[in-house]
Amino acid sequence: MTIKCAIYTRKSTEHGLEQEFNSLQNQEESCKAYIASQAFNGWQYYKTYRDAAISGGTMERPALKQMLDDMAHGLVNTVVVYKVDRLSRSILDFHNMMKYFEKYGANFVSITQSFDTSTSMGKLTLNMLLSFAQFEREVSSERVRDKIRASKAKGLWMGGAPRLGYDLINKKLVVNPTEAEQVRHLFEKYLELQSVNDLTEYAKQNGIFGKRWETAKQQIRGGNPIAKMSMHRILRDKIYIGQIENKKEGTFAKGEHEPIISTELFNRVQIALANNTNNKSASTRAPNILTGKLFNHNGTKFINQMTSGKGKRKIHYYATKGFYLTAACVDEIVIKTITNFLNSDMSDLPINLATVLKRIDVTNMNFSEKRNLIQSLVEKIVYSQEQLIYTLTIDAQKLQPFIKGHYVNQNVEPMEYIIGDNSITITEKVFLRKYVNTVYDRGKNGVLNVTDNNHLILKAFATAWKYRELYEQDGNVDNVIRSVRTSPRLFYKYLSLSYLSPSIVNKLLSGKINMAVRDILDRASRSDDFEYQVKLFNL
Repeated sequence: MTIKCAIYTRKSTEHGLEQEFNSLQNQEESCKAYIASQAFNGWQYYKTYRDAAISGGTMERPALKQMLDDMAHGLVNTVVVYKVDRLSRSILDFHNMMKYFEKYGANFVSITQSFDTSTSMGKLTLNMLLSFAQFEREVSSERVRDKIRASKAKGLWMGGAPRLGYDLINKKLVVNPTEAEQVRHLFEKYLELQSVNDLTEYAKQNGIFGKRWETAKQQIRGGNPIAKMSMHRILRDKIYIGQIENKKEGTFAKGEHEPIISTELFNRVQIALANNTNNKSASTRAPNILTGKLFNHNGTKFINQMTSGKGKRKIHYYATKGFYLTAACVDEIVIKTITNFLNSDMSDLPINLATVLKRIDVTNMNFSEKRNLIQSLVEKIVYSQEQLIYTLTIDAQKLQPFIKGHYVNQNVEPMEYIIGDNSITITEKVFLRKYVNTVYDRGKNGVLNVTDNNHLILKAFATAWKYRELYEQDGNVDNVIRSVRTSPRLFYKYLSLSYLSPSIVNKLLSGKINMAVRDILDRASRSDDFEYQVKLFNL
């Protein structure tokens, strides 16, 4: 019986392939000699499959695929290799290939590692050898990654395509004056245009192209018009402020190279990129000032949700099923709180931070500018048990771009907040106002601050006393309900409110009891007994 033997050879790199007698030829000759020694068993050389400069950690190898295809057509009965790792350095890939070999009745032989895959011991030996091969490969990869990580931590350039604005000389980034001026111009122009699309078109029309460089093989790369995504990468690349990024760890280190633009200009561009709604399509545009900043007490981030009904569109912050916060209400409260903070006495804050904050004129900002400011000033806001807990940055540098002209805020109003080592914390009581008039509105909550809620309490008592006066004058409940055009249920709620104990009313109107109007109406209607009223209002 003739056994058709295929030889598979592989080398991971191009190094040495130019030699007259290289590694691939050595592997082939050794395997041919072994096949010849097995002629008495019917072994016959069929063909050699060669993969040069391809890693054993991938199955994307042309010669390997061709050999497996020939095996499926019955052209190959046995595969002969010099060492196991020539076929594969991955245990998973190797196991899959062994199953493929078994499917088509083919055997596998390593001439320097004697074993027989038809026996359990041979399979065990094979897997052990392969495990060591994979271990060696992974250890080598770890050494390379560790070296790259350590080098980047020292600010060294570790290869890749050079950036526009720099030339690669002796494996170091050196500023290219002409290109550096183009980069600075792109950053400044973006602040003017406020659109990556417009900036991309501007660069094309004004002859600003991507980096053109020569590879180690003296091949010319780049020099094409800058695409939109490439322009995004340029505007976000911290290499231009003299930093080297370690993408694996998400860290930055001061580089050996010289910066091209100032940190102040870079930060202004990042703020504009993060908040400029002109770069978003109409379907995803979200004017919410707290996008990405608002969380519930479990740490779940509120997302923007837009709903339509009765010809109107409403935007809400949504975190958990069935619970929404009306975005316009929350945004208005936050703007008022931040305005109050900027008008507060900042004598206890670090002098550099207080100086910057007092030069921000939030009163004369439009909504978009206020949104940009709050996105930079606010690190996060947590909604918990009808409270908004603000965490504000103490990084004065992030707020520098919002200083305009010679404005100085002279207000020193009292305000309570906690100054920590890394942030400022403000806690604000808020109230939920539920809309339950229609099925569409259920679950959607308007949010009120203390001042607005107190106004509603005053209106509620005014309504209650009006209903009481009409009821005592007429004496007929049905007539009064018809005259004020309300429902019996709501009428009785307000009527109960008018008979609340004066001491409780005084505490509600003076702000000694902070409670949402709906809760006040609910508790007032549950008992006419004074002692029970005291218990209901937690007095």
